[in-house]
Amino acid sequence: MMSTDDNAVSRDMREHAPALAPSSYSSGNTRGAQPVVASDAVKILEAAFAHHQAGRASEAAALYKQILQQDATHADALHFLGVLACDVGNLPAGIDLIEKSIQLHPNAIYLNNLGNMRDRAQDRQGAIAAYRAALSLAPAYAEAHSNLGHVLREVGDTKAAVDCCAQAVRLKPELAQAWVNLGNAQADLGCDDEALDSYIKALALNPNDANAHNNVGNVLERYGRAASAEEAYRRAVVLEPARASLRNNLGNVLRDQGLLDQATECYRQAITLEPAFAQAHSNLLLLLNTRPDVSPREQFDEAHAFGERQSARAQRFVHKAHRGNPGQRLRVGFMSGDLSSHPVGFFLESVLGHLDRSRIELVAYATRTREDAVAHRLMPHFSAWRDVSRLDDEACAQRVHDDAIDILVDLSGHTNHNRLPVFAWKPAAVQATWLGYFATTGLASIDYVIADRHVLPLDESSQFVEAPWHLPDSYLCFTPPPFAIDVGPLPAREQGALTFGCFNHLVKLNDTVVALWSRVLDAVPGSRLLLKTRQLDDPAVRRATRERFAARGIDGARLMLEEQSPRAELLAAYRRVDIALDPFPYAGGTTSVEALWMGVPILTRRGDRFLSHVGESILNTIGLPEWIAADDDDYLAKALHFSAQRNELATLRSALRERLLASPLCDAPRFARHLEDAFHGMWARRAACRHANAGLPV
Repeated sequence: MMSTDDNAVSRDMREHAPALAPSSYSSGNTRGAQPVVASDAVKILEAAFAHHQAGRASEAAALYKQILQQDATHADALHFLGVLACDVGNLPAGIDLIEKSIQLHPNAIYLNNLGNMRDRAQDRQGAIAAYRAALSLAPAYAEAHSNLGHVLREVGDTKAAVDCCAQAVRLKPELAQAWVNLGNAQADLGCDDEALDSYIKALALNPNDANAHNNVGNVLERYGRAASAEEAYRRAVVLEPARASLRNNLGNVLRDQGLLDQATECYRQAITLEPAFAQAHSNLLLLLNTRPDVSPREQFDEAHAFGERQSARAQRFVHKAHRGNPGQRLRVGFMSGDLSSHPVGFFLESVLGHLDRSRIELVAYATRTREDAVAHRLMPHFSAWRDVSRLDDEACAQRVHDDAIDILVDLSGHTNHNRLPVFAWKPAAVQATWLGYFATTGLASIDYVIADRHVLPLDESSQFVEAPWHLPDSYLCFTPPPFAIDVGPLPAREQGALTFGCFNHLVKLNDTVVALWSRVLDAVPGSRLLLKTRQLDDPAVRRATRERFAARGIDGARLMLEEQSPRAELLAAYRRVDIALDPFPYAGGTTSVEALWMGVPILTRRGDRFLSHVGESILNTIGLPEWIAADDDDYLAKALHFSAQRNELATLRSALRERLLASPLCDAPRFARHLEDAFHGMWARRAACRHANAGLPV
């Protein structure tokens, strides 16, 4: 995406794996379905079971085998030996033993545990069949209802999952895990209030459940209560300090509160615990972009480390030689979790409608399920729409390869719902990254970064693993909103005082930005600053933001801090802004173009990397280079100059939307031709390189 206007990063919603067989054996949790234990083997079996529960696998296995040497048809010993094999990682052999035990003695407990192990082996349909078979024998088996709900949620049948888990808690209200599973399914349906209630019930039964604390944090974070979510995540970390995903989640809410040092440390701890944890590494890279103390070289090195780790885990596909005519129609795949009401969706919409289908065939790979009005407008432009949200990296890469995609385009980079590890498999012969990010992915398997001469000057190409592919005008094409909102008159003429504004993610407001903006407010008498973003939903974050400016002498009364709004209301809020201030080094993208569409000019600062050049690209493309400041002092001087030119501001405001619409930033047919040419140019270059370097047929 173009900015962090909507950059919530990946969160862990993990639930406990369903209960293991030994606990089922000991608890007697079915009616009329208890396994029969031969009297001569009871003591040996109990001793084996004790070793099993204590994690002494070899001792337990020896005793289970001792029983089986005496009686090869001893179902309990066979069953628990199978569970033990699964516990130590030999799932195929373990599942085979469990299935044999069921043939000898069909009962609900065995079938429930077969479901557990099939689920662990990623055999979801097999797990569902086993749980349903268990319930056919014991309809009141609460654990099986809960486990069935867990797997139904995994396969995307969320409503059925809610029904199963609700039945589990009706049958056994004291079953804490059933409340967690119910909460997870409710959260998937968007029923956060109900989910939070379920998690609280689970914690009342089991206060030491790290998953429940974690999931409480998930809900509170969605509510915009970052400080409260932080408390929940910290409780989870105390309970499971070695679990990387919990530290990743804690890093997310620390970041949203502007606690960048602490967030950075959390992400690094997560990566140390789990070096191949792609989500945490992406979150770290995204965060480092906001820090002015991180150089382009440091950013590159960290991204390169990510790329090396992911490449080491992947097995690259082998691609055949070029398929005949270089001018043929190309199959191009777009992979993103943001093919919806999101900056990526907004920038894609008008372009897709103008691509020449005789030159480009599009296939979508949606990495999350989110169907809204924008998604439904995008779908008809694709020949196929693949939901890959539940596929692992290998299966997702295989899907792309089986679809015979010529060029696979990443639209996420290191932002939310990215699937960059899939690109490490090289499922398409040519791969590119575009639109969703603003720095190198670090993956050598991605051939190109689609850019323009402003965001990626040739002398900065060393900051990228990918080769730059420059579009002639801008690398962006804005889709105007599908509703009418008047620009309105210059607010300063009605209010008397000038209002600066910024609607970017609060993480962009680092201490250097706050310091410079405080200088601007101090230098323009009576001026105010309107900040509007999701993070300001949290009262604690609003207080902290006022304190940051107060520490630099700015009275809190001069700050207008507002929560997030639906898009139409967000755009209407620009009618109260005279000049938009662009943060740095992480400049705005979507927010900047939306401000211009609402007649509000943006003041940006020249940078030293793609991320910092986005504002420059936008302003140069619409012909307003005078609004680009060279440094902090020039930024302050331009803010003073423009704020004093009320008549000129009013004139610019009245003409700015038409100026934007007439520029290449909104010329979708022109942009579509450039994008088609880029894809065909990439494909032709591949063919030429193969022919020159390997003598392969073109």
